[in-house]
Amino acid sequence: MALHVMDEANRCLGCKVPQCQKGCPINTPIPEIIRLLKENKLDEAGWRLFENNPLTTVCSLICNHEKQCEGHCVLGKKGAPVHFSTIEQYISSTYAPKMTKGPHPSNGIRVAIVGSGPAGITIAILLARYGYQVTIFEGKDKIGGVLRYGIPEFRLPKSVLDDIQYRHLEMKGIKIRPNTNIGGAIGIDDLFRDGYKAIFIGTGVWKPNTLHIKGETFGHVHFGINYLNNPDSYRLGKKVIVIGAGNAAMDVARTALRKGVEDLTCFSITKEVAASQYEYSYAKLEGVKFEYNKKPVEIVDEGVIFRDVTEAENGTLTDVEGTDTLYPADSVIISISQGPQNTIVNTTSGLNTNTRGLLSADENGHTSRPGIFASGDVVNGARTVVEAVAHSKKVAEAMHAYIQSLPPEENQ
Repeated sequence: MALHVMDEANRCLGCKVPQCQKGCPINTPIPEIIRLLKENKLDEAGWRLFENNPLTTVCSLICNHEKQCEGHCVLGKKGAPVHFSTIEQYISSTYAPKMTKGPHPSNGIRVAIVGSGPAGITIAILLARYGYQVTIFEGKDKIGGVLRYGIPEFRLPKSVLDDIQYRHLEMKGIKIRPNTNIGGAIGIDDLFRDGYKAIFIGTGVWKPNTLHIKGETFGHVHFGINYLNNPDSYRLGKKVIVIGAGNAAMDVARTALRKGVEDLTCFSITKEVAASQYEYSYAKLEGVKFEYNKKPVEIVDEGVIFRDVTEAENGTLTDVEGTDTLYPADSVIISISQGPQNTIVNTTSGLNTNTRGLLSADENGHTSRPGIFASGDVVNGARTVVEAVAHSKKVAEAMHAYIQSLPPEENQ
């Protein structure tokens, strides 16, 4: 693997204006990383990666590289781009076990992180570097959020998340309260009562979007985000229909095939899938079938009735009457994105949301209530992991600035 990595590193042109870095949402210093690697300074390269992106081991595996760093590489215009994802994965995974420093000296100020998805983990790590006493409140039994419960093991091994919990959270003195839903026994106001000076909400989007068609409540119908949470608890049968064609739908489809489904078809309402080309190509390679311009109109015991639609150049979809057709299936999985749960909003005064139920926050994460910040999917809707990390870096700095601006007597 190391030889392959060095081959890729040696292909880098070292552009003075690196387009690869411009294409990275978190502005990873790619030419510098490659230069350090070529100079046999692997540890320094690893340190730079983690300093810029606490979730570099995760992003190296699941980022949409074809549209980001690698998609902007000038070599890709006439041939193959430099595969920085391979380089990043090698450096970050090799350097990760060497991260053994303990926590920063405490400044005695408490900060609460609600949710341990990409945004919550990032902000917890960054604030711990300032010496804040950070506590993460996680509704599930382990940290990771969508990383652990929404991305299959074959794309993101759980061991990567376990390592992050140990090296980046526990070793840095960050406390974790699993199986704790804020808005239930403990509310936001309880956190302020107990002396937390700032609270970050990064609870993600876990409420499945629905089709609102007849048959959606039947026993053989499931939602994609629920299926990915624990696929071993489902008995889908041999023939499955997945409604949706985004990246999450690809994860659902590829997981179901690995769990024994023999015949699986994804249905897209448009003429093209919404998933990345990489994920789409892997799904096809593994045996996933696709149907395009099909609109679900009813779910029945025997499968799903779809109607053909035509698609104009401006994207307008029009039903084709008289084309309703039953496509048989043992099980149906609906995977058309997710929205936010509303537990915290319903139990906390002064928190505004938009028409989609997402928390309203400015570009630096300030919500409508002083001291409460938010970022990630609960603000922006389902986005990529690296986008969540990039935005959360700004929010962490805003939280730090807010706390430091409080009167000295409030920071006791």
